[in-house]
Amino acid sequence: MSYAAVKTKVESQASASAWKEIVAKYQKPSRGRAIWQLVNTLVPYAALWYLMDRSLSISYWLTVPLVILAAGFLVRTFIIFHDCGHGSYFKSRRANDTWGYITGVVSFSPYYLWRWEHAVHHASSGDLDRRGMGDVWTLTVQEYLESSRWRRFAYRLARNPIVMFVVAPVTLFLFIHRWPFKRASRRERHSVYWTNLGILVMGAGLSAMFGWKVYVILQAAVIAVAASAGVWLFYVQHQFEGVYWERSEDWDYATAALQVCSFYKLPKILQWFSGNIGFHHIHHLSPSIPNYNLQKCHDAEPIFQTVKPVTLVGSLKSFTFRLWDEQRRRLVGYSHLRALRRQRRHTGRSGR
Repeated sequence: MSYAAVKTKVESQASASAWKEIVAKYQKPSRGRAIWQLVNTLVPYAALWYLMDRSLSISYWLTVPLVILAAGFLVRTFIIFHDCGHGSYFKSRRANDTWGYITGVVSFSPYYLWRWEHAVHHASSGDLDRRGMGDVWTLTVQEYLESSRWRRFAYRLARNPIVMFVVAPVTLFLFIHRWPFKRASRRERHSVYWTNLGILVMGAGLSAMFGWKVYVILQAAVIAVAASAGVWLFYVQHQFEGVYWERSEDWDYATAALQVCSFYKLPKILQWFSGNIGFHHIHHLSPSIPNYNLQKCHDAEPIFQTVKPVTLVGSLKSFTFRLWDEQRRRLVGYSHLRALRRQRRHTGRSGR
């Protein structure tokens, strides 16, 4: 079923108040499940640091798979951080803020600054007139054609897969997150400083245990793999066939929640490491649902099961998406620009 069909079905089956009742059943945090998730994430991640250090004296070929595995646990740590930012992980606000800060230090992400930026993302996702914060840089076809040569070059560079999924993620987590935005409030700015201090303390402790060179190499490698995987997940969740974009006057939050995000159906092991974030359409409809309840919500509510999933193999098509075509209401690649130019040349010759 298409997203448009889902929207129609949603509107016919449930009012706004009914939708609140549907998702409310899954918004209740479980302290036991939250604590167990912290344990089965942070404890193995810490153990992997010891194993990675020991493996270096044996073979780098042994270290590489351990780095990849550690990166998986770091992605899972970030999902916990993400849920704390939404206030959904624990019932207690203090617990969410405390563990949000701790997991933020581990994942090199400033808690309050990220929470503010991510809230803007949720409030404006799919709104063409409110792009620019917490999203993937996306131009419309017309905007691209009207851009200067330099802006087109910058856009193509930013959307290059190597830049977007290798260079940009590392730059974001290791460098950009170390500095607050000018528009950020005092609390958001201070969260950056406190996170940086926490990272220094963590780095000093691990350097004392393993040596600073080993720490820097391993930390950079784990962050690089985890950040690339995380950016890819975010990209596929918002850049897929059938995605929703509207101008502000026609934009609707509930519609955007279901249609601006994909249902990324991953193999079970990858779903576990990514903390169920593939159920992103449900998450955007109700950010108050903790990650450990998303699967249950999806399985129990038939309407969510009618949404066509994006598979791991099918998600590779997202590599070809570059621009939003407002006329065709779909994402297109650069080849669409060549077709437009040929069409305009043909029209020009026909008009002579």
